[in-house]
Amino acid sequence: MARIRILIADDHGVLRAGLKALFNAQPDMEVCGEAADGQEAIAVATSAAPDVVLLDLKMPGLGGAEAIGRIRAAHPGAKVLVLTMYDDESYLRKVLDAGASGYVLKRAADVELLSAIRSVHEGGIYLDPALGRAVVEGFLAVRPASGKARAEEGEADPLSDREREVLRLLAYGYTNRQIAEKLFLSVKTVEGYKARIVEKLGLRGRAALTRYALEKGLLSDEA
Repeated sequence: MARIRILIADDHGVLRAGLKALFNAQPDMEVCGEAADGQEAIAVATSAAPDVVLLDLKMPGLGGAEAIGRIRAAHPGAKVLVLTMYDDESYLRKVLDAGASGYVLKRAADVELLSAIRSVHEGGIYLDPALGRAVVEGFLAVRPASGKARAEEGEADPLSDREREVLRLLAYGYTNRQIAEKLFLSVKTVEGYKARIVEKLGLRGRAALTRYALEKGLLSDEA
């Protein structure tokens, strides 16, 4: 089994040591690097080629959304999972817009953090449950006006029925493999649908795709 390669970026050495021991004890994970600040995280991400970067939101020097953007630019294949003490919706929105794949609070249980890493590695998005609900509710609050404006402009939905279904599941946080199993498709086919959705909508980032799904009413039913 190929292990998930993890880079831990946090300015607290004791926390890094604890997380390293936790991850290396998992049969499907290994720590490939550590960093104490954003600049070091960029350098280590470039050299170590991690699958997942576990990033503290507040570190000395470079941090936050800028660090996420630069890490993604240096190593586009890496998924960035933010680990922070800030249970603030505004921070969550900023990091998602910057390209992060998840947001976990430091008070989360070990099992939740492990699930988050596996989820983002598979192509899903993982949000702290309380903050995730707040973001969805915020999107829903503005959906009627936005949807009305689109209707008045006569804007047609460019997606096919199958593409809308894939987008709906993506917005709910399903991984490529989970979508494939749910829709009885191959993972490669799901990846193809995702690429066409992005191309047709001209949207980049999970937050933008989720907003679109909400505006179109694709999340009104249970996934």
